[in-house]
Amino acid sequence: MNIQEFQQKLFGMGEKQGFTDMELYFEREEKFKCGLFKGEIDSYETSEIAGGSFRGLFNGKMGYAFTEKLDEDSVLYLVENAKENAQLIEEEIQEEIFGGSEEYQAGSFYSTELAKVTVPKKIELLKEIEKHIYAYDKRVTGTNYFILESAESERYISNNKGLSLDEKQNYIGMFISVVVKQGDETKTGAYVKATKDFSSFVPKEIAKYAVEEALSKLNAKTAESKYYPVLLRNDAAGDLFQTFSEIFSAENAQKGRSLLKGKEGETIAASALQMVDDPFLEDGLLSRSFDSEGFATMKKAIVKDGKLVTLLHNRKTAGIAGIESTGNAYKGSYKGSLTVSPSNLYVVPSKKSLEELTASVDEGILITDLAGLHSGADTVSGDFSLAANGFFVKDGKVQNTVKQMTIAGNFFELLKNIEAIGSDLEFSMSNVGSPSLLIKELAVTVE
Repeated sequence: MNIQEFQQKLFGMGEKQGFTDMELYFEREEKFKCGLFKGEIDSYETSEIAGGSFRGLFNGKMGYAFTEKLDEDSVLYLVENAKENAQLIEEEIQEEIFGGSEEYQAGSFYSTELAKVTVPKKIELLKEIEKHIYAYDKRVTGTNYFILESAESERYISNNKGLSLDEKQNYIGMFISVVVKQGDETKTGAYVKATKDFSSFVPKEIAKYAVEEALSKLNAKTAESKYYPVLLRNDAAGDLFQTFSEIFSAENAQKGRSLLKGKEGETIAASALQMVDDPFLEDGLLSRSFDSEGFATMKKAIVKDGKLVTLLHNRKTAGIAGIESTGNAYKGSYKGSLTVSPSNLYVVPSKKSLEELTASVDEGILITDLAGLHSGADTVSGDFSLAANGFFVKDGKVQNTVKQMTIAGNFFELLKNIEAIGSDLEFSMSNVGSPSLLIKELAVTVE
């Protein structure tokens, strides 16, 4: 049964059972994943996940149900389960089915060229990269992981108010961790990237980046534990902003889980900070022209000149706040309930290179990667204490790698203490990105 036939039968059955407003949301995703180890295929997976959810208003309450099958049996199953769930709902403010926005901006989220890339060509790319990795330096001993992943997905949403939308997206991603050994020292270096442009994966450049990352961590020295100016490299800054991105959710703010509640229009960061949520970013992992309620998405400023412009809203949180949705309703899958998420949230880059930022530091620490982001960060208070790797900087120059460090501070204070912003915006494998950031100071403890 195709999706249109299924929808017609579902809405017909729903109406007979007493539902008024009704919605069908369908998702399908095909994935390919392949791992390589010393020239041999180490893992090989193909998968397809598909399913639909029914959302409907019964006696003024919203009921949910989902299924993996679009067949006759599922029609009755969805309606009866949604009806049962609706009767258990106790929330005072109910969700509503949305009739549609006046206009939807077209986006380029699906690459036909990427879709043509065959599995043998993907495996050939992995083998070529691995060959360059081992040839780059004799201290390379292996890889912790060496994985290519590609995915193609489609979303479909329709309701009995006349809304009918669908969209396709695809991407390809690379996850590499190289191991090097020198004497008793063993270090790793990672390369992570997602894109729609297969040709952007240049084997020699990828190998060089990953191996150099690992080699740069050898011969670590100690440093004094104290407060330092800290330069967060783009990937480390992006990871930190990803962890704290939920503070920009109106849903969290309304539940008392974000200190940004009621701060719209107020200064929350250094005046140099601009943050944007852009659902039309070409390589964005959550790019989309409509959100999970069918509301039109839009590029918007979240922080402008250090002031909070808006939190991210779906229609329910926007209704509570007395404003319009920002187009950030989100479902993690067809099984999920509606929540709030950024599309592609990022710190707007400046024109300063990482080298220029480094040159401005008399004495400080350059952080290249962070660990313990979930256990070591409190997104409500903003406090964090994280394991970190990086370098000691003196007189504007990188001197040496530093032994295992812990950096500690508060994210809300960090926003206010941004002294300079780099030009090197990076997303890695995330929908939150940042260029390198120079922070006035953080507590650094060295082993």
